[in-house]
Amino acid sequence: MNDLHLFSTVSTAVAGIAIALGTMMPAIAMGRAIASALEALARQPEAEKTITRTLFIGLAMIESLAIYCLVIALIILFRNPLLEYFLK
Repeated sequence: MNDLHLFSTVSTAVAGIAIALGTMMPAIAMGRAIASALEALARQPEAEKTITRTLFIGLAMIESLAIYCLVIALIILFRNPLLEYFLK
């Protein structure tokens, strides 16, 4: 097994781990945020608009973290700057 093959294999494994963690952690955070919002709505139904607006902004922020992980994993897979080192 040459260095380029090993590097490509490791890069693929790291990208898979990044995607797995990058989707699992925001999913857990989204579940907790929704559970907290439902609990707050049960306690104060008159504050529905404020809680819902804050919930959607928070969910958008959490989802952007998952998208950033996807972008980083795609960079690792397809445009890895260290590949130029191994191709020399």
